[in-house]
Amino acid sequence: MASAKPKKKNPRLASGRKRARQDVKLNAANTSLRSKYRTAVKNVEKAVAAGDKAKATDLFAKAQSIVDIVADKGIFHKNKAARDKSRLSAKVKALAAPQAAA
Repeated sequence: MASAKPKKKNPRLASGRKRARQDVKLNAANTSLRSKYRTAVKNVEKAVAAGDKAKATDLFAKAQSIVDIVADKGIFHKNKAARDKSRLSAKVKALAAPQAAA
């Protein structure tokens, strides 16, 4: 317990107190969206690993929407969102390619 965070002081000004209240709400909203983002990406990767093309395609479509929402809100940079979508898309397409060749 030596690494416990020091307790923050209460702001004196009303505007500072309001900002502190708003920060708590914003932090909770951002944490929730970040978690939703990671879960969506992880679900697509699990479906790809399982080899389930239909499920992976469906989950990828939903994940794309979530990734765009998170990027628009500024939680992750737009380039990171685009990079993640591109990599997921490549994984889903690679899953479809071996079956087409067979």
